[in-house]
Amino acid sequence: MELDFFKKLIELCGVGHIVLSFASLLIPRFLNWKNDLAALPILLRQMFWTYAAYILVINFCFGIVSIWGADDLLNGSFLAKCLSLFIGFYWFARVLIQFFYFDRKTAPKGLIYTLGEIGLVGLFIIFTLVYFTAFFKNIAWI
Repeated sequence: MELDFFKKLIELCGVGHIVLSFASLLIPRFLNWKNDLAALPILLRQMFWTYAAYILVINFCFGIVSIWGADDLLNGSFLAKCLSLFIGFYWFARVLIQFFYFDRKTAPKGLIYTLGEIGLVGLFIIFTLVYFTAFFKNIAWI
């Protein structure tokens, strides 16, 4: 029973990853990236967009793997342990970056931005907890 519940939780996180990926397509417009990045040399601008695209694709792939591979993420295999640990660390690092690296003094102000940040960081924390728990369950179930 616990395994079925946790499988559903991972699948929901997968849906969260997909939603996050599509919502991320709106971030450049909301944060005015086009104008802000225009001042950068073209190579740095291209690198920025490349990194942003890689992050988007990785998040989307986490969603695909979590939705259609939830059983495989919980089967106790070496790959299940590695991937669940990787995804957990990925999101843990993102939470740390949010609180200890980003200069939030220049962040856009307003209710929509505050709610957006709270929602995103909450999602990142949930992802962190779920995938780290999956890693520990993979160790315990073997």
